Amino acid sequence: MADQVARFRADLEALTGGAPERLGLAVSGGPDSLALLLLGHAAYPGRIHAATVDHGLRPEAAAEAAFVAGLCGARGIPHAILRAGMVETANIQAAARAHRYALLIQWIGEIGAAFLATAHHLDDQAETLIMRLMRGAGLAGLSGIRPINLPLVRPLLGWRREELAPIVREAGIEPIADPSNQDARFDRARLRPRLAQADWLKPEPLARSAGALAEAEAAMGWMVEQLRGERVAGTPEGFTLDPAGLPAELRRRLVLGIFAAMGRDLPRGEAVTRLLATLADGGAATLVGVKCAGGRRWHFSPAPPRR
Repeated sequence: MADQVARFRADLEALTGGAPERLGLAVSGGPDSLALLLLGHAAYPGRIHAATVDHGLRPEAAAEAAFVAGLCGARGIPHAILRAGMVETANIQAAARAHRYALLIQWIGEIGAAFLATAHHLDDQAETLIMRLMRGAGLAGLSGIRPINLPLVRPLLGWRREELAPIVREAGIEPIADPSNQDARFDRARLRPRLAQADWLKPEPLARSAGALAEAEAAMGWMVEQLRGERVAGTPEGFTLDPAGLPAELRRRLVLGIFAAMGRDLPRGEAVTRLLATLADGGAATLVGVKCAGGRRWHFSPAPPRR
């Protein structure tokens, strides 16, 4: 366990820039988050706080949150149960994720922690990359789960699921089984057993690819920031963009940046592709309430209200 704790400490501090004074942990009661709890407690005794989100979607959830609270209480770890009070929606996993993170980020602010650690690991990263490939994701999506997205940090992204399970087992704890992991309605639940059967498909190189794509995405973001200063100008009406010689992807990102600066919801997919083609041909179009006109410089201004 000492080697694992030292490894965890090194992985976490590479993300946080040093030992945190106080660290929030998201703990559901599953094997991965319980491993995070045990490693965190061993690495930073007296500095960690844990929270469990009860989404209110299953009758068992309250007992599961109480189970985690009991484990924390036995170890002197402050624990909070955050109740979301959700109802079923069309995309319940996405809605639950958004609500969960909102509650957890509010909670770390209340306890004075700068970081929130989650238990995403290397196998999660590989599954995420494959799922997004299947959906036709672009560079940003294929970057996978980010190790750091402040205040979120994910110190276990280099750990395999099979490395984490023994930590919990050796502590004599029986983790909670998440029923969503067996629910065929969800992509990840359908994909996971197939990956387990495909012994030729290794998670480690998939995770390395996600990491390389994340670095490429960061480089692209840096380039767009440089170009924004050179190519985008504000006007009394809105903004202009000099598109000369730019590849389509850089044009797309700069245009979306202009929409964001104008306070608009960002369009996706074919709508943006069609707009870029129209502007490149010197035409005009309106998208998300922005009037766009092509030419040597592209012009963007708020569209007049509809009558």
